Amino acid sequence: MHELKKEFHALFEPSQNLAKGTLELIDWLKKAEPYYKKSVETIKRWFGEIVGYFEQRTTNGRVEGINNKLKLLKRCGFGLRNFINFEMRALLAWHFPNN
Repeated sequence: MHELKKEFHALFEPSQNLAKGTLELIDWLKKAEPYYKKSVETIKRWFGEIVGYFEQRTTNGRVEGINNKLKLLKRCGFGLRNFINFEMRALLAWHFPNN
């Protein structure tokens, strides 16, 4: 199982193109299905989006990071009286992240 996990990570190396990455992902799915049933089902469901990575080389990591930061700020800002105060804290946290 550990080898399959390492192979999965190696699929997304920058040297691959769309066709090669897609074919290797399909081969990996066939090998991994007996061991990672739920994960394989999820990958099959999101296959188009995952394969899109080979074409564009972009992820939604930045957006997820921003959403996480805003959720944290929202939890810390419990009790702020209005949205303007929340908005100001969000802008301050965005422009001055260490403070």
